[in-house]
Amino acid sequence: MHENATHDLATTTTELDRAAAAAADGPPALRFPFDAAALTETPISTERLVLRPLEASDAPDVFEYQRIPEVLRYLPWPERDRAEAYEHTAKRAAARVLEGDGDFFVLAMTLPGERSVADSARDRVIGDMMVRVSSAKHAQLELGWVVHPDYQGKGYAREAAVAIRDFAFETLHPHRIQAFLDARNAASAGLCERLGMRREATILEEQYNDGEWQDTALYGVLRREWAAGRG
Repeated sequence: MHENATHDLATTTTELDRAAAAAADGPPALRFPFDAAALTETPISTERLVLRPLEASDAPDVFEYQRIPEVLRYLPWPERDRAEAYEHTAKRAAARVLEGDGDFFVLAMTLPGERSVADSARDRVIGDMMVRVSSAKHAQLELGWVVHPDYQGKGYAREAAVAIRDFAFETLHPHRIQAFLDARNAASAGLCERLGMRREATILEEQYNDGEWQDTALYGVLRREWAAGRG
């Protein structure tokens, strides 16, 4: 058998195996609508963090990382003054229900025992995690995250991202979870890989931010891949 024929046969077999696995997953079955307000009473707890819905009153803590150029470099957020930033946090906090494309909610990453910058009686918000509906029809969700630089490199982002990934697959039942990030963001790329996501594409010059065209990296993981990793 020629080398090319062997390669073609292997490729065909792989494609057939993938098609069979996809068929076994069944049709889209998102458990919508979902109201993240339920996580106010029963937040997601990890070893060191508590993840609960973002609130407008979290704005002082969020502003502490939202105003840092190092953070804004990799986010499609413009530079905002304090009043604008507080308004932005209030709008993000008001989004709670997932039902159709573009719907999202944001969970505050709180660190128990670390005091909020504005209220010593509250735990500090050191970052936040977003879940957004990419396609309700095709059962696709998107994850996004941001963490204050002072708390990076300590495993907090991974801890929170693993928890929200597992929650999304278990509770919302997407067929696929994906992440879009600035292609220069090596830290987030590494986090995606630790979440079991593969780099599927680099979209060249997809966005114009900060006076330049920027590439976007696309990462994704399928439900059956996530389940196999847990097994």
